[in-house]
Amino acid sequence: MKYYFIAGERSGDTHAARLLRELKQQDPAADFRYWGGDQMQAEGGELVRHYRELAVMGFWETATSILKFRGYLKECQRDVLAYQPDVLVLVDYGGFNLRMAAWAKEHGIRVFYYISPKIWAWNQSRGEKIKALVDKMFVILPFEEEFYQRFDYRVDYVGNPTADEVADFVPDPNFLTQNGLDPERQIIAVLPGSRKQEIEEMLHEMLAVLPAFQEYQFVVAGVSNLDRAYYQHFERNGIKLVIDQAFNLLSRASAALVTSGTATLETALFDVPQVVCYRTSGLTYAVGKALIKVPYISLVNLIVGREVVPEFIQGKFTARNLLDELKRLLTNKAYVARQRAGYAELRQKMGQPGTARHTAALMVKYLREAQPAAA
Repeated sequence: MKYYFIAGERSGDTHAARLLRELKQQDPAADFRYWGGDQMQAEGGELVRHYRELAVMGFWETATSILKFRGYLKECQRDVLAYQPDVLVLVDYGGFNLRMAAWAKEHGIRVFYYISPKIWAWNQSRGEKIKALVDKMFVILPFEEEFYQRFDYRVDYVGNPTADEVADFVPDPNFLTQNGLDPERQIIAVLPGSRKQEIEEMLHEMLAVLPAFQEYQFVVAGVSNLDRAYYQHFERNGIKLVIDQAFNLLSRASAALVTSGTATLETALFDVPQVVCYRTSGLTYAVGKALIKVPYISLVNLIVGREVVPEFIQGKFTARNLLDELKRLLTNKAYVARQRAGYAELRQKMGQPGTARHTAALMVKYLREAQPAAA
């Protein structure tokens, strides 16, 4: 069968690549064409556009970006029609992919969606739109199954790829030596996010607590999509930086300060006690607070359905609050035990690993069921 994938971001490239690998096992005749990245390309098939070229799509404010966005849509639509796939597989990336889903529906092209847009957080009415446009939805957060039931829409919970990545991870025994870290001192991991604006808001406050914890090593998880030189003004007073080694860092950490996002889930799956942090501009926060319809910002708390990890957002995100909370995580064993009990509940709710394998099996099953019976 012929599969046309659209993954417009780095994380989508990672998750789609695993799915391509499993689809080749489930469907030996599979043929792939896609918008994606290097990891998908390593699995074979034809790369049409790299996700790096699509970065402009985030800047909706300028007329030039809107024109480019529309141009990419038209280009993608022409290419899909020329390829004539058995299915269009959309991976997250809601702004672009929901438009492609609407277009595909008009043209009678079957649509599968892997990793739902986070419509449960805001603009929940789009559930009806997705129900109308998407033939099969494969979700990676347990509560999304229940969310879509509100719209009388059956979706498949397939597990979580982040849990798979953590389960498959093998720590590097040379991590400490290669990064100049002291094997005798405990590590506090600092995960400030991957976007420059995010890091500017978060990292100075996170590191302001360092003087109260001189016996520990503070290690910042940097990312390679930002120039290492950008982090240099944070590397002071013994603060260490590691690039693209968050899993190795978490496998060694005693506690973590984490910017809200997938990193909160990764930290929990490594069983590391954490404080979740987030701050943005006053205007953005006011707008977000009015629109967002969920009680928590961390995936850990959202999945478990209660507060497992503390969330210091906006005005509560202060060095004083971080200092007090970090002391509790490092000294209060009963408090840490309660957080880790919540982590165990999280793992139970997420289920067994094998997300890509499970998704691939379901996709092939649904496609074969939809094929006309042989005469």
